[in-house]
Amino acid sequence: MRLSVVVPTFNEALHIEDTVSAALCIGDEVIVADGGSADETAELASAAGAHVVTSAKGRGAQLNVGAECAVGDALLFLHADARLPAEARVAIERALVDPEVGGGNFLLRFEPCTRWGRVFGWANDVRRRQLGIYYGDSAIFVRRRVFDALGGYSPLPILEDFDFVRRLERSVHTVYIRDVSVSASSRRFAHTPVRTLCAWGIVQGLYSLGVPPWALAKLYPDAR
Repeated sequence: MRLSVVVPTFNEALHIEDTVSAALCIGDEVIVADGGSADETAELASAAGAHVVTSAKGRGAQLNVGAECAVGDALLFLHADARLPAEARVAIERALVDPEVGGGNFLLRFEPCTRWGRVFGWANDVRRRQLGIYYGDSAIFVRRRVFDALGGYSPLPILEDFDFVRRLERSVHTVYIRDVSVSASSRRFAHTPVRTLCAWGIVQGLYSLGVPPWALAKLYPDAR
């Protein structure tokens, strides 16, 4: 099995070298889909060994452009501030031995491991196990044929990963790998944990009720 790692970036010069180096221990190739960074993200990613492609800014669009360039039989979508250990490759191969499995994700842990980091990690774990809900920061992987059949990511300004996961879960059997974890930065909620937690819940709830993503993007700082 050939595995392609796709990393969307925008001004991630502080993280991208370490991300690419770690991802090269997992995938047969690492594709960085850059959304027009104003810093040295693209140059540093290329020097670290990634294949860099450019795209219009927007995580969904960037992930699709990266996937189009990928040669792997399976795709692993990894955030620029996330790290997976080398054993993640074996875990993905083990999961995809079953032809009924179309993809999945990993247990998510936030670094540094603060009290709020543990709370957010616990909440993500419970939500995945009980509701089958997960996001891109948990390192989503998927067979290439399944990704193509689903039409890739939708060009949404927010919740493009939630939209993709809902379609993935309705289409194929997925697995939740909990014996290998992905480490993600807690920078998004480090200073405003309660507000971020409330925003996540409100945005997801309104989206489920039919509020369009373009309206919801105004409520969530990361989307602006």
